Amino acid sequence: MTTVLSTFEKWKTFLSERVEQAKNAGMGEETIEKLAFQIGEFLDEKVDPKNEQERILKELWDVGNKDDRKTIARLMVKLVEKG
Repeated sequence: MTTVLSTFEKWKTFLSERVEQAKNAGMGEETIEKLAFQIGEFLDEKVDPKNEQERILKELWDVGNKDDRKTIARLMVKLVEKG
């Protein structure tokens, strides 16, 4: 069974779709970035990375403080918006 976390491209597509849905629902960038941060916190606590890219992101998340983690979340949103 493949999941959205099985490949980094599937994860980016999933996140991109969620960001687009949030924008269509009228959410602003700050709210979307907060949601991305919350998703990152959940993944860090509950999900084992499934590929090399996710493992690197987890390692960065783990060594970062709260501000660093917010930056990672913002960058992930920018990455999928650019996509």
